[in-house]
Amino acid sequence: MNASPIEPITGGYVNVGIDGKNHRIYFETAGKGQPLLCLHTAGSDSRQYRAIMNSQRITDRFQVICFDLPYHGKSSPPEGWETHEYQLTSQRYVDTILAVMDALGVRNPVAMGCSIGGRVVLHLALKAPERFKALIGLQSGAHVAPYYNLEWLHRPDVHGGEVCAGIVSGLIGPHASSVDRWETLWHYMQGGPGVFKGDLYFYKAEGDLREMVSKIDTARCPLYLLTGEYDYSCTPRTPRRWRRTLQAQGSRSCRDSGISR
Repeated sequence: MNASPIEPITGGYVNVGIDGKNHRIYFETAGKGQPLLCLHTAGSDSRQYRAIMNSQRITDRFQVICFDLPYHGKSSPPEGWETHEYQLTSQRYVDTILAVMDALGVRNPVAMGCSIGGRVVLHLALKAPERFKALIGLQSGAHVAPYYNLEWLHRPDVHGGEVCAGIVSGLIGPHASSVDRWETLWHYMQGGPGVFKGDLYFYKAEGDLREMVSKIDTARCPLYLLTGEYDYSCTPRTPRRWRRTLQAQGSRSCRDSGISR
């Protein structure tokens, strides 16, 4: 971690056109070198990568770039958001990432994402592998079946943010410090109404890649899959299964790792 009381992170806003509408998107950056684009999880924002952005060991070699998806963190929804239900789709997700990269002038980054971010790196491997030096999926399953009722995430008689944090709390490893656990859960509790539910539309329904994962060509862009052993939504068995599928296709660039802590 940085020893100075002022963290070496700079932030700003970039205006990006997506689906014919302007989006005011917040981003942060730290370090220099190879661009490392970090994609946050469902219902939260780029504050999740605070430790990476404050790690001199990383920022001496990488320019870490994080941004908040529309509706998340400090990024606003687009004009007219109040007239429809928010639902993230795979095409809109990919378009957003590429548009932010273009607007910020990010070329050939390593992209790393977790949860919905881990899923979308598989979409990026299929749709735009030439835009990336490498892709890293954390908790990167091609499909996750719903294991709770999504309607609890957006009801007038329930605090959706607290339900969201309750769900996510079970995915945090037991070795995490209490400070890190509760700071992370606070970020989830601050999510906008219906945002976590809308993200999970992509993660648990529309973004299903089970029939497409065999088409990923890791010779075009290396793909790394890392999963913690305490993560019951995407166990280490899942990326190992995708690895076998990819290797059966003749690719040798996929790597997996089960991380115990």
